[in-house]
Amino acid sequence: MGYRHAEAYRNDERCRIVACADVVPENAAAFAETFDVPEENVYEDYEEMLHGVHPDLVSVTVPPAVHETVVVGCAKHDAVNAVHCEKPMAHTWASAQRTVQACWRTDTQLTFNRQRRFGKPFAEAKRLLDDGEIGDLRRVEIGWGDFYDTGAHTVDLAGMFNGDRPAEWVIAQLDYRDEDVRFGAHQENQMWAQWRYDNGVHGVLSTGEGGDLIDAAFLLRGTEGVVRIGVEDGPMLELDRAGERTAVDVDGETMHRAGSGDDRFGSVFHDRVVDHVADSLETGTEPVLSGRTGLNTAEVLFGGYESVRKRGRVGLPLEIEGNPLEEMVDSGALDPAPVEE
Repeated sequence: MGYRHAEAYRNDERCRIVACADVVPENAAAFAETFDVPEENVYEDYEEMLHGVHPDLVSVTVPPAVHETVVVGCAKHDAVNAVHCEKPMAHTWASAQRTVQACWRTDTQLTFNRQRRFGKPFAEAKRLLDDGEIGDLRRVEIGWGDFYDTGAHTVDLAGMFNGDRPAEWVIAQLDYRDEDVRFGAHQENQMWAQWRYDNGVHGVLSTGEGGDLIDAAFLLRGTEGVVRIGVEDGPMLELDRAGERTAVDVDGETMHRAGSGDDRFGSVFHDRVVDHVADSLETGTEPVLSGRTGLNTAEVLFGGYESVRKRGRVGLPLEIEGNPLEEMVDSGALDPAPVEE
């Protein structure tokens, strides 16, 4: 992920990559060679990097369990004006909240890399909604990905379609029979979740074995029509009104990238993110990728896992501190079969 961030900074004329830090020296050296970082600005310790080069903006691309430590450490440094962090936000609900609060207290711009907001399939879908093409939004249905990892994108996008409003409650169930650990965090195999936003719009997600519940990755259901994104055996974006389904042009972009992506580490989506992060820093306006909006997504994710644990609907604001999925695995309530070596 660090390479994807760096490539996007390199493509923005306002940015210059001045240093890097990695606890594995060989990784830092390889990164430095790729992005022309001077040898004297290659570090193992990020705090030494902060004191050595005084960066204006820092990208954090470490596992979620370390996000809080590094993000808050950067925010407390006088030179750092902005931190751009990978998703998911954090490994626990309390950690996500502390991270956002620490950056607010130090007046440090905090953003999370939810780059799909800048992909044309999703941006055009939002335009169709805003233009009233399907009337009033009633439900966002998701049939792609998972709940914690990819869910940091999909649930975030559901929030975007609904004006980044907070949810009132969430109810969920999952299956976790085969161990799946990503970046140090457990990830369920199948998930069903429903949540309601404070304006009455619902979100529904069905992943894993239930991912084919709808005929698209996303379905936005309104009072006068439907928008589909990632239609199975169909167009990337489709408008359905009165039974007439029309493909909407997104310049060949997919849910993941623009173009083939064969000639780069990331995608044009990452370039658009960095452009937005830099613009927000220059103008002093809140980024759409802010920590504040990120908490709306994280609350649904951790609230969904809490619903599984308590076997019932969970009202929000969320009152727990940890990660119920991890805690259910630790307690033996969930016992996934280890992956064979």
